[in-house]
Amino acid sequence: MIAGSARGLMLKRPRAGLTRPTSGRLREALFGMLESAGVDFERVLDLYAGSGALGIEALSRGAGSATFVEADARAAAVIRENLVHVKCADRGEVIVGRVGKWRSNADARYTLVLADPPYDDPAPWGAIESAVEGALAEHAVIVVEHDARTAPPDTLAGRMLWRDRRQGAGAVAIYRTSVDDEDGDE
Repeated sequence: MIAGSARGLMLKRPRAGLTRPTSGRLREALFGMLESAGVDFERVLDLYAGSGALGIEALSRGAGSATFVEADARAAAVIRENLVHVKCADRGEVIVGRVGKWRSNADARYTLVLADPPYDDPAPWGAIESAVEGALAEHAVIVVEHDARTAPPDTLAGRMLWRDRRQGAGAVAIYRTSVDDEDGDE
């Protein structure tokens, strides 16, 4: 279920085993942090998109457009169905491709990157950095969901770790260009 303009709509999920969905509580906490920090949702990139829940949440909360990158063609088909279901198909682009090998077009300048790699992926950080190389707006924020048992790197794609919040078995690391305005991390 998502919030924003598509509040209450249930999203279809890919067949069991293909993806690990982000919990509703974690998604709600994440978007609450992003909105309170004034993060720009204008152009969103959803890497390891799964069902598309993170990017669709951003669209529902006012993002102008979202690009979804998912390696599994069956999961990508589910994202397309979900975009139609929430009436956001005109603002979403779904790409079947592997994070780290896929490259955005030269004029892309994403303002928010959402990445939810498999927890057992040994090197998602390098793949994410490779995928966003040359495709970020100056003030872009990068969010990576990760296993709570692993520590995220201090920097990613020229951005500093701003927050690393844990929720159950998962955590979200948030990277931004400046942490000068940090309001204290609990």
